[in-house]
Amino acid sequence: MNENDINDLRNEFAQFNEKNFNGNPAFCADGSCDSDEETDLKDYPSYTEALYAKLIAPHVSGIYISRWDIKEIALAAGDSMAIHPRKRMFELLMKFGTSKENMQAVLDALENHMEEKIAIYTELMTNFPASQELFQPKIDKARKTMKLFPQIIEEYFE
Repeated sequence: MNENDINDLRNEFAQFNEKNFNGNPAFCADGSCDSDEETDLKDYPSYTEALYAKLIAPHVSGIYISRWDIKEIALAAGDSMAIHPRKRMFELLMKFGTSKENMQAVLDALENHMEEKIAIYTELMTNFPASQELFQPKIDKARKTMKLFPQIIEEYFE
C-alpha cells in the first residue's frame, strides 16, 4: 500500500464513522454525545428498564458489566444464577431485588464491583499517565452512577 491508498482508506473510514456513529450515544466512548439533561428514572416503562439503561450501559455508567460480572454481583448479593444473555441476567437480578433489603444488597454488590473497576482504572492512570484522558471520564461516570443508588431505593422502595 502506498501513502495515497492509506489516506484514501483513512478518509473513507472517517466518512463511514461520521455517517453511521456520530450522534448515537451508544457509540460515544468519549462521552461527547452525553446531554446535560438528566433523565428521571420514572420516565422508563419499568424500573428494570430504567436501571438497565442507567447501570448496564457502559456509555452511561462508565463501567462495562459482563454476564460473569452480573453473576458475581448476584452471588455477592445472595442470589445464584446461570449464564444467560446479559439483559436476561439483569432481569433475573432485578427479580431477586424486589424487596428493599435485596435491592440494597444488589446495589451494594454493584457498588463494590464498580469500585474494583475504578481501582483498576486508577492504577492504569498512575502507571500510564497518558491514559488519564481515557479512564478519568469513565471514573467520573461511574461515580455519578453510584450517586443514583440512594435515589433508586427512594423511588422504588419507599
